[in-house]
Amino acid sequence: MEENLDCSDSNILCSDTTSSCLDEFGVSTACDHHLKIQGDDRIKDMVEKEVQHLPEDDYLKRLRSGDLNLSVRREALDWILKASAYYHFGPVSFCLSINYLDRFLSVYDLPRGKTWTIQLLAVACLSIAAKMEETKVPQASDLQMGEPKFVFEAKTIYRMEVLVLSTLKWRMQAITPCSFIDYFLCRICNDQYPSSSSMCRSLQMILNTVKGIDFLEFRPSEIAAAVAISVSGDMQTVAIDKAISSFTYVEKGRVLKCVELMKKLFINGAATAAVTTQQRSSASSTVPQSPIGVLDAASCMSYKSGEITVDPNANLSKEETRQRQ
Repeated sequence: MEENLDCSDSNILCSDTTSSCLDEFGVSTACDHHLKIQGDDRIKDMVEKEVQHLPEDDYLKRLRSGDLNLSVRREALDWILKASAYYHFGPVSFCLSINYLDRFLSVYDLPRGKTWTIQLLAVACLSIAAKMEETKVPQASDLQMGEPKFVFEAKTIYRMEVLVLSTLKWRMQAITPCSFIDYFLCRICNDQYPSSSSMCRSLQMILNTVKGIDFLEFRPSEIAAAVAISVSGDMQTVAIDKAISSFTYVEKGRVLKCVELMKKLFINGAATAAVTTQQRSSASSTVPQSPIGVLDAASCMSYKSGEITVDPNANLSKEETRQRQ
């Protein structure tokens, strides 16, 4: 069977009729941004710089061993997901938030027994990411949607932002898998623009990689390359090898290892995910039997990018923290 990746030389734009894009986490945005395919020189530069924006080498080991409390990361991740969905932030903002979170947790020990610090850290990470990526940025105090256990004043969030920034040495323009995905899809498409559906499914899978900790083993470029291969569908082994050989700046062995992990976690678990999806839905639609099917059923995920619009006087007022009864 020939490789089955939907490619097109048209612009990567979602039409108005498919502008609502929803992933399994509930993150919803509009597919309204034209992607610029990165050149080889730019990709080489990003691969060299991505190591500057990774957690410490022992971070994954400490999470797996229990030296670091995995529930801390999970709690922060859950809140960031909900807030990102509520404010319709794009996948880049979400990935940046988790990048900041992981890097911070890998070098800074939060005080034990003070559960409010976890939520405060999550708010600060998302606030910084939104300022880096989104064109419409709510004030930090307004990010606390829903009914959080703790509600923080703007000046408290601001101080936490400063702590995160200083701890990460102000290296906030992090390289994420979203930075590479258009390039690798383009390579698989024989240097044509990938279709919007392929891009959306790729971004959906990238978001899935941050759900757990397993993909912390890989660099963003390796994850993006593996995702590009995974969404290609029924590519023959020869076609996969050819695609990887065109990925000049990543290690073939590590990309293949990442692909296998995606198969294990996403494809082998698709039946369970499909049953869960069916149980949650009152509709009598056909249950997708593959992760690609699940992603298709969830429509697509948008890629948002833009210049920063931030009020420099924001986040500097009101009182301290109060606990909601």
